[in-house]
Amino acid sequence: MRWIEAAIPTESGKIDGLCLKLTELGIDGLSIEDEEDFKNFLENNRQYWDYVDEELDRRFEGLSQVKFYLPDDEDGRAQLESIRVALEEKINVSYVQDSDWENNWREFYKPLKIGERLLVVPEWESPDAEGRTVLRLDPGLIFGTGSHATTRMCLCALQELELEGKRVLDLGCGSGILGIGAAVLGCAGVTGCDIDPKAPDVAASNAALNGIGGEGFKIYAGDILSDAGLRRIIGGGYDVVLANIVADVIIPLSGFVSEFMAPGGVFICSGIIDNRAEEVRAALAGNGFELVRQRHEEEWSCFECRVRGE
Repeated sequence: MRWIEAAIPTESGKIDGLCLKLTELGIDGLSIEDEEDFKNFLENNRQYWDYVDEELDRRFEGLSQVKFYLPDDEDGRAQLESIRVALEEKINVSYVQDSDWENNWREFYKPLKIGERLLVVPEWESPDAEGRTVLRLDPGLIFGTGSHATTRMCLCALQELELEGKRVLDLGCGSGILGIGAAVLGCAGVTGCDIDPKAPDVAASNAALNGIGGEGFKIYAGDILSDAGLRRIIGGGYDVVLANIVADVIIPLSGFVSEFMAPGGVFICSGIIDNRAEEVRAALAGNGFELVRQRHEEEWSCFECRVRGE
């Protein structure tokens, strides 16, 4: 089925009034794009990232509009015209198919070779693994698909470790990709946590795609920095601790992450943009860590560390 996508440009302060008018005209399911909301969201959640894609930034620059959808038939076109007359507003019109929403996003996700051993595969694909270990993923669920440099570097680091029989902790697990990667590479058990309350269900769903679950794969929701109770539940003795987050989380985390680690364990932290790398390195050193290896891709670094003297 084809749909009319109608977009009404407006000013940020006029959005509520425009939505009320559209509702009175019988329109439900409004979609709002507001530059001010976007800027406020970035500012209020700055602790979760150091970088926002320039294309996303440009997309919202100067943009405030309200969208709605009508069936592309005689009734839908007549309703659109009546709305145009009633509002006396400019309405930009384009057309979309049901399949545009349901399936087109899948075109952006293809099997992805990472390092020497892993192949990250969207759940609907059935490629030749070519001798690689397959990690299946639903990339539409939550952050973490393997395509970003920060995730790739963590997965490459895992491939170079001896994981057989080891316990792994993933802090900021998102989709669960790093913990699942550790599991398919042979680790004995994975624990993870994320501030997103959806993370446990999403990570468990992705783990199930790989035949992983039960007591060997546990994911919690919560803030590891502020929640001492969560830290107690997670416990210690982990041979590998992963944190693919951002500098503003890794820096305070470096002060107590060793409490999670088994003697001789490794701490792999990524999501460190170039202009924060020295700051993170100094925090790690100040908290007793020795930098064993630094990976770098694009404008990101991944640090592999061990507690000094172990």
